[in-house]
Amino acid sequence: MALKFQRLKRTAMRNLAAGESLNEHGICYTKLPNNDGNFSINIMVDGKRIHRALGKESNGVTIQQAQDVITTLRTQARERRLKLPKGKKIFMGFSDAAKSYLERLYQENGKDIEAKKRQIELHLEPFFKDCPLTDIQTADVERYKAHRLATGNIKKASINRELAVLSHLYTKAIDWGWVDNKPFRVKKFQEEPTRLVYLSQEQILKLLEAAKADSCPDIYLFCIIGLATSMRLSEILSIRLEDINIEQRWIYIPRAKAGARQQPITPDLADYLAGYLKTKPLQQIWLFPSKHSQSGHRVEIKKSFRRVVKAAGLDPKEVVRHTLRHTAITHLVQAGIDLPTVQRISGHKTMQMVVRYSHQNGDHIRMAMDTLQQRYKATQPKQTA
Repeated sequence: MALKFQRLKRTAMRNLAAGESLNEHGICYTKLPNNDGNFSINIMVDGKRIHRALGKESNGVTIQQAQDVITTLRTQARERRLKLPKGKKIFMGFSDAAKSYLERLYQENGKDIEAKKRQIELHLEPFFKDCPLTDIQTADVERYKAHRLATGNIKKASINRELAVLSHLYTKAIDWGWVDNKPFRVKKFQEEPTRLVYLSQEQILKLLEAAKADSCPDIYLFCIIGLATSMRLSEILSIRLEDINIEQRWIYIPRAKAGARQQPITPDLADYLAGYLKTKPLQQIWLFPSKHSQSGHRVEIKKSFRRVVKAAGLDPKEVVRHTLRHTAITHLVQAGIDLPTVQRISGHKTMQMVVRYSHQNGDHIRMAMDTLQQRYKATQPKQTA
């Protein structure tokens, strides 16, 4: 049952002065000098006091997550009191495990949680239901793959993403002591190379004009950041104001796929952000704040982006949010920027992932060969009549 708070309410939390705290039901909220808030818990479990710092509000920690941690600790205590034989795991069905998996990911600030949640709730949980974790075998995973293909218009790449979530759930389940091992083998589909769609300069202009005229206050900023940096969707939406360096022209990304990095930005984007930030309150944490997500920032902008794409006269089936990233990288390559530099800007893990962008348009390759020819001509002796 959800706890009812009398003192630890949002209004009271906001009105705290720096250094002041509120405590209720074992949860402590402390206001920091920079107007951020810090959550911790202090509870008794089986006669032992547990005091644990959970993290800052700016990092997405909430009262609900603090309650979940307390619930988990007390549940684990009850399980220990069962005194099960060594090596015997507590029965856990897939549905319960999936719910606990997502809760723990929130506590640990895991990556791509919203995407994992959608894949579990829409596909994995309806199929595996309450099947015990230890009973799911390779044959069951193959049945799942066949079931998803039978639903019709589904890409193999999408199913592979779902299988990756299933595999990750079991990896964490082993770490958390729910199971001893992964009882199945995941064989992903061989994905066919896909055509990388990118926007021409004319299409970019139309898209930005449509974004500027759209009713969503965030969509224009989202588009210009994507086009000027090649940042991924989740990286853009989780930008914190304190991680933007206007003078040195970079944005710090603490949780990128290839590790934390400083993302270079263009002079025009730096100028735009400088003016944009002047209009925002000092206490704002996120560049794209949201009252409707647990993280405190927007996690999706799909509907607005599709609307803008249509308004620009483009095909929303081809031009998706990731197209902004493809566009920025492709234009860097076509401008003659060397691939190691492109990799530094795009944040790709390997050079091979960057190389595929060099095949998007042959004009820059032809220009390179023309340049080579001119250099050779300059070294050839002049013919005499």
